[in-house]
Amino acid sequence: MGSDRTHLLVDTGISKKRIEEGLKELEIKGKELDGILITHEHADHIQGLGVFSRKYEIPIYGTPGTIRGIRDYKNLGKMPEGLYHEIQVDKEFKLGDIDVHPFAISHDANEPSGYRFEQDGKKIAVATDLGKYDEYTVENLKDLNAVLLESNHDIHMLEVGPYPYYLKQRVLGDRGHLSNELSGRLLCDILHNNLRSVLLGHLSKENNYEELAYETVKLEVTLGQNPYKGDDIPIAVAKRDQVSAVIEV
Repeated sequence: MGSDRTHLLVDTGISKKRIEEGLKELEIKGKELDGILITHEHADHIQGLGVFSRKYEIPIYGTPGTIRGIRDYKNLGKMPEGLYHEIQVDKEFKLGDIDVHPFAISHDANEPSGYRFEQDGKKIAVATDLGKYDEYTVENLKDLNAVLLESNHDIHMLEVGPYPYYLKQRVLGDRGHLSNELSGRLLCDILHNNLRSVLLGHLSKENNYEELAYETVKLEVTLGQNPYKGDDIPIAVAKRDQVSAVIEV
């Protein structure tokens, strides 16, 4: 995400090559990035971090717990210590012309966070990998113009699917992932007239599919305690292996 002056990357869960290919589609070079913000240290969020950030010497931002987890990641490789920048949840900081507000999320990682960004009065947020949400979460996702929101799994598909029992319990737990239903209910709580773009992301390959996530979230919005219907707001689903359409706010 970014502005005309500032370019930021949230997480690096794919290879350096795929990151570079995605940036190229957006006509952005790796050396033009002003920072990489990491939500948490799980491999599917930092797989390409070491090679990519070393090549372009991009500053890495994360909570103290996340930075510790990154350092402990065996496949990271040796990193220049000067690239690490510790941040605190609920303590806003600035990167270029963008205000960044990290907020805590409930996930089984070391001090994970979501991010809210503001520039010239426009606000967007990234909220994935959270097993539950509460009023604190809702407060951090209010008054947005666009949001990337987790819609990880269909509960029935997960329950009857191939995952072992312990993994099913982890995903369903308070420190796991948002189901399609919970994603829709959270969206109900943050909807307002100026929220014009919703991107559903972090879909499970085994326990979800795009059409199901989309229709379930739309239904929850329609049935929810709010004045909106599912078709009142543009909802899209992020592709696992493609660059999504650019959202301008």
